[in-house]
Amino acid sequence: MKPSTPTHQTWKPGTLLYPVPVVLVGCGARDEKPNLITVAWAGIVCSDPPMLSVSIRPERHSHGIISRTRAFTVNQVTRDLVRAADWCGVKSGRLVDKFREMGLTPVRASRVDAPLVAQSPMQLECRVEAIHRLGTHDLFLAEILAVNVDERHIDRHSGALRFPGTQPVCFGHGAYYALGECLGTFGHSVRKAKGPPGPRRPIPPGRGRPEAAP
Repeated sequence: MKPSTPTHQTWKPGTLLYPVPVVLVGCGARDEKPNLITVAWAGIVCSDPPMLSVSIRPERHSHGIISRTRAFTVNQVTRDLVRAADWCGVKSGRLVDKFREMGLTPVRASRVDAPLVAQSPMQLECRVEAIHRLGTHDLFLAEILAVNVDERHIDRHSGALRFPGTQPVCFGHGAYYALGECLGTFGHSVRKAKGPPGPRRPIPPGRGRPEAAP
């Protein structure tokens, strides 16, 4: 193995793994004020059962709510929701009603006791299975009990999600970015060429995951 090249600098350990998804996490039981927290440290951790994780500082208002209710929702952030996501990340639900201030509509989830963001095109309903104390943040491991997708982003013929149309947003080194050009589908590097590439077909639900390879 060659030593690091002169064009690279070695920095101290840090959370420099970018980009990452930016999502609005909804929480709050049915009989209390619904709340939102913006999370950039979220990710899928298992496909069967479908599970994800979110990391939240213990001092955040939402941390106490989710610890008590053992439920939350993950709502995809789009271009139109970037300002709301940023605002919800710097304001505290102890002091303000984030849904009302940002003009968002809370909708009760079907499988968990937590609010959905009606304006989000894709929403995940999650039940907390474990909480791990790590350091500055606690890691909430949760099973995904339901996925809600805006019908405008579902292909009528295949039933697949038309991902680019949802205008997803990611977070990188203190800034928000829109995802753009598709550079290839899963497995394209080993697929035999059959003439010039045609238009990209939607990926059916449950397909296109790297871990699905044998």
